Amino acid sequence: MTLSKLLEGQVALITGASRGIGRAIAISLAKEGAEVIINYSSSLEKANEVVAEINSLGGKAYPLQADIADENSVNELIKTVLNKNNKIDVLVNNAGITKDGLLMRMKTDDWQKVLDLNLSGVFYCTRAVSRQMLKQKKGRIINITSVVGLMGNPGQANYSAAKAGVVGLTQSAAKEFASRGITVNAVAPGFISTDMTKDLNSEAILSAIPLGRFGEPEDVAGTVKFLAADPSAAYITGQTIQVDGGMVMS
Repeated sequence: MTLSKLLEGQVALITGASRGIGRAIAISLAKEGAEVIINYSSSLEKANEVVAEINSLGGKAYPLQADIADENSVNELIKTVLNKNNKIDVLVNNAGITKDGLLMRMKTDDWQKVLDLNLSGVFYCTRAVSRQMLKQKKGRIINITSVVGLMGNPGQANYSAAKAGVVGLTQSAAKEFASRGITVNAVAPGFISTDMTKDLNSEAILSAIPLGRFGEPEDVAGTVKFLAADPSAAYITGQTIQVDGGMVMS
């Protein structure tokens, strides 16, 4: 007797899935049987590497380019997925950037670019899939925020503001969509070993993490998989789950 995979026959779209946390999430959901759409911004080569890894594991995936900070690009992305797959069961809003700098010296362009992708992009994607999910009367949306959005961080006013906004957007969407069987939750990673954190002063950061280490992308992916696939997550909505080694305790 073989146990059925939790996402067998389902379709999952992950934004910013060609590397780091997004890549780990894509592989994790594919292992549960989902057909995964690997959204990427610029590197088709990296996206194809993720697709090849998923295929080697017996899973299904394909890459799709879109600029998540651009409303029209997002609408085309969702339209393409629906034309090919006829549905979207899981949306993971993961795409994000940092453009750090002290607030008093921060360029308006650096402020705006971070908000455009990290907050407006989540809104564009959620709005674009909502009509289909409402029609399906089911769906799971997981937004990747950050502990920085919960506690602030010097030099990251733009990133902190965007990620805090994602928490508010998650809660509002959860209340709007709940009656149609759609859950909306957020996952707030702490400091995770990715390209975005490789140049940070790790000694100072580690002293603030009770578990004493940076997280791995797979730590975040496991939490996303639970929210996306586990039947017991069906009664969880509007929540932000921290994956941060105990860095922020509320």
